[in-house]
Amino acid sequence: MAQELKSINLVAPAFKGVNTEDSPLAQDPSFAEIADNAVIDKRGRIAARKGHNVLTTDKTELGSESIRAIKEFDRSSGSNIILSVGNNKIFTGTTTLTDATPGGYTVTADNWKIVNFNDKAYLFQASHEPLVYDGTSIVRLDSVSGAAGVVLGNEVCAAYGRLWVTGVGGSPSIVYWSDLLIGHDFSGGTSGSIDVSKVWPDGYDEIVALAAHNGLLIIFGKHSIIVYQGAEAPATMTLADTVAGVGCVDRDTVQYTGTDVLFLSHTGLKSFGRTIQQKSMPISSLSGNITKDIISGLQTENTFFRSVYSPEEGFYLLTFVGQDTTYCFDVRGTTENGSYRVTRWVSTGFASYTRQEDGTLLIGTSEGISEYAGYTDNGSAYRFKYYSPSLTFGDSSRVKILKKLKPTLVGANNATVFMKWAYDFKGTYSTAEFTVGDQITGFYGESEYTTVEFTGGALTNQRSLNATGYGTSIVVGLEADIDGSQLSLQEINVMALMGKLL
Repeated sequence: MAQELKSINLVAPAFKGVNTEDSPLAQDPSFAEIADNAVIDKRGRIAARKGHNVLTTDKTELGSESIRAIKEFDRSSGSNIILSVGNNKIFTGTTTLTDATPGGYTVTADNWKIVNFNDKAYLFQASHEPLVYDGTSIVRLDSVSGAAGVVLGNEVCAAYGRLWVTGVGGSPSIVYWSDLLIGHDFSGGTSGSIDVSKVWPDGYDEIVALAAHNGLLIIFGKHSIIVYQGAEAPATMTLADTVAGVGCVDRDTVQYTGTDVLFLSHTGLKSFGRTIQQKSMPISSLSGNITKDIISGLQTENTFFRSVYSPEEGFYLLTFVGQDTTYCFDVRGTTENGSYRVTRWVSTGFASYTRQEDGTLLIGTSEGISEYAGYTDNGSAYRFKYYSPSLTFGDSSRVKILKKLKPTLVGANNATVFMKWAYDFKGTYSTAEFTVGDQITGFYGESEYTTVEFTGGALTNQRSLNATGYGTSIVVGLEADIDGSQLSLQEINVMALMGKLL
């Protein structure tokens, strides 16, 4: 009797991103076990991330260190300037990193928070005198004419016409605010402070980060959150809400999305969404599909956290700098459990980010400042990986004899592609290799129109590969070195003979 041939058509594989929480045997094949150096593209396909093009040509002052923070200084004149930090120095410029650290000022760390406020840029870091940049030079904030009561904080937020500062040594529960539109005066006019040590819902806590949203001042502790309303007039603002059991890990994980605030807690990425009618702020988990990975990363990270939100790319990036691992959360939609679709970027060397006013995403590395663009990492290839969850063809008790793998790729011009498969969680993969040819895109009205497929973009490439071996469950994967051309994985058709019952 002929054996039964079955197929699983993985249309838009990894459409739902990585899932390392559910049992691999019970997973929806729309998830992925691994999706490295990947994004979910606008058509819902897993695709290679973009690379980075280094803009810096002279990084002498940076030495062998990495850019640890970047910020575009938005000037009213319109000629914006890039500020960055690294190697215990503060730089201006992109192509040439010019040391702009004030003379005689000693910098002992590179964990600066930089904000724009009232046509100036302000820099705060724990145990350091704050600095201010007016487009000409960087000076100590306390040296500015009229400066008063300047505090040495680690967190600063520019909102409602003031600077809000916290993280002052010895005062872990105090928030200070400056006089209206005067970022150097913390003791005159309408400046002031508030001690929230008696307000924490779970007893003792320490302030980690600040955020402003819809007239509210959001105070993130390590294990809880406090919300004040009426922050436009801080002397009369009142307590609006408290949230127990959820806090923020690090100030540099907080990002505004326009309608929401994202931050990293000890149990994963959270969304601080507000329902105006109910005057409540429910908190939802956005990293539920990789919770254990996030918690494991938190336990071992000993350097920095860095994040950025890009509406143009549709993602929130969260980087564990010491582990050289970035989680890319697609913010355009959620899966059934309310989590963002997520992929992972590995071995990138990315150490900081900023989104410019025009939407350009800048990245800090040991090579200086880069732009997120193109499909090489400054001329070098990087490896894209996709691996499916275990496939049982609906029957985990029968042997499967894999016969064919038929991947459909979009783009991948001149790339060498490796199709991989393994059985029964053994981790030893067989490989079939093929090379995508030099694809020439046809355009209307040109001579190529009659000789190649007519398309407005990247071409589609389909292959049929013979496979070997047998087992009760199958994992299939695809790897490719991205070296100048985009790649999207449209589908993989997996065909196997159904064998005997075990």
